[in-house]
Amino acid sequence: MADTSHGTVYLVGAGPGDRGLLTVRGMELLAQADVVVYDYLSDSSLLEMCKDGARLVDVGKRPGRPVPQNEINEVLIKSAATAKAVVRLKGGDPFVFGRGGEEAMALTERGIPFEVVPGVSSAIAVPAYAGIPVTHRGLSTSFTVVTGHRHGNAVDQVDWAALARLGGTIVVLMGVAHRKEIAEKLISGGLGPDTPVAAVRWGTRSDQNTVRTTLARLGKTEIQSPSTIVIGAVAALALNWFERRPLLGKRIVVTRAKSQSEALTKAIRELGGQPFEVPTIEILPPDDNFAGLESAAKNLGSYQWVVFTSSNAVPQFFRFLRDARDLAGVKVAAIGNGTASELAKYNVVPDLVPSRFVAESLVEVFPEGTGRVLLPRAKVARDALPVGLIGKGWQVDVVEAYKTEAPDFDPQAAAEIASSDAIVFTASSTVANFMAGYGRNSLPQVVVSIGPITTGTLLAHGVEEVITSVVHDISGVVGALASHFSRDIHN
Repeated sequence: MADTSHGTVYLVGAGPGDRGLLTVRGMELLAQADVVVYDYLSDSSLLEMCKDGARLVDVGKRPGRPVPQNEINEVLIKSAATAKAVVRLKGGDPFVFGRGGEEAMALTERGIPFEVVPGVSSAIAVPAYAGIPVTHRGLSTSFTVVTGHRHGNAVDQVDWAALARLGGTIVVLMGVAHRKEIAEKLISGGLGPDTPVAAVRWGTRSDQNTVRTTLARLGKTEIQSPSTIVIGAVAALALNWFERRPLLGKRIVVTRAKSQSEALTKAIRELGGQPFEVPTIEILPPDDNFAGLESAAKNLGSYQWVVFTSSNAVPQFFRFLRDARDLAGVKVAAIGNGTASELAKYNVVPDLVPSRFVAESLVEVFPEGTGRVLLPRAKVARDALPVGLIGKGWQVDVVEAYKTEAPDFDPQAAAEIASSDAIVFTASSTVANFMAGYGRNSLPQVVVSIGPITTGTLLAHGVEEVITSVVHDISGVVGALASHFSRDIHN
């Protein structure tokens, strides 16, 4: 019979750094876990996948902060006594130099059920991100993974001479400090001094860096931890794909509300960048707790048009509709591809989207009429749209769908913001709030704006050099970033 007196402990591999390499099973378990016991993670944003209220326990080993393995075992055992699901989140793969076997043995001895969720090992993923296949026809038909760590005399326990005779690819983890000794032992074992070597630091992360050398020069080559060292003919290959991404190594400050930032941060990561989320705005319910919006939705049949100026208003509006059929006979206009995409989630294709994603452009193409237009929007917004539509003969009902406020600002973040490579503003309100909370001196050198209205607000605050996105949506902003930093690479 299954032990029902304890919860289950899941030994989950987090992968080597890129959060996208976490397995689907690992992501599911993080979302369910009552307790997450985690190591030092290359990407701490993985913890954002945990459910609200989960207890997070940091047992990561750092310089000056050793955490004995037996103490970690006890944390798992005690957590399983009170929680239904405990995730032990470990970098890489739990069973590849991750001491997952020791933790599994400790759980077995106490009769605690556990499950192992393999992770993508840095031994394979890191070379791949550096464009190095660990096996390659004509160069290597095998690969060996060894540790170069001194703990327990691991370097002395490896038969380096046998590895040299075996041939193929040698992947050394945790071997930077002892690389000279390792190289000497391999050369003594018969491996050629000119054997190619590649050391990949922070592999799969935005700040990945690859140093190439030879076995003879390995001891004298400047290499920093943590690096995965690849030794063998394949280390001469440079099938670069990841390190060619235009935002590689660039930290980009994202000022959007936390609830809005996912699409932008994902796009930055896909181009190799490191998003740094500094929300300068919060999306909150309207002051009347949606009373006005609900009333307008119930009387939707009296309107000829509904106009959405922001994706934020769309889900708030549709919460008061049964489904898209309630819009029968009512035309829909949207400013921006992002707003149109949000409407698509409700199976609505807007009848009108202006070519330029600003209010003035929508007024230009909007037909003249005498009926009613419903405009659900933020509490504070520009009047260009309702004034323009009234000028074309329409009766416009402006209804508050949400309001925005500035969050509490962290003064400790100012220096980190200023040292970043770029900052992105997607609305005038984010500019105003940033200036009030952090000040112009905290801006990085590169400032990117989503469109002319936001750029105008930046100029009004004394920011003279602004890159304005040609296409006024998230894809345009990311494109502007990529274009700017690509020019830097090629100049």
